Amino acid sequence: MTLDALEYLVRSIVRNPDDVTVTERSGRRGVTLNVVVHPDDLPRVIGRRGRTAQALRTVIDAISRDDVRVNIVDVD
Repeated sequence: MTLDALEYLVRSIVRNPDDVTVTERSGRRGVTLNVVVHPDDLPRVIGRRGRTAQALRTVIDAISRDDVRVNIVDVD
């Protein structure tokens, strides 16, 4: 559920929604959701001073039951 919610939120704010990929990894520290977007959309997802990224993390933290981390991956 959190994976789908994060993907929906990110797709709604980027200009290239078809290039959004969200993957889930489980580890010792809990679940990690990695977000990969088109390089032109990276500033939109991060936001000024990281506010958009922090808002995404806050929403996912609120709807998740477990310890979930959100990473925004910079792919060159």
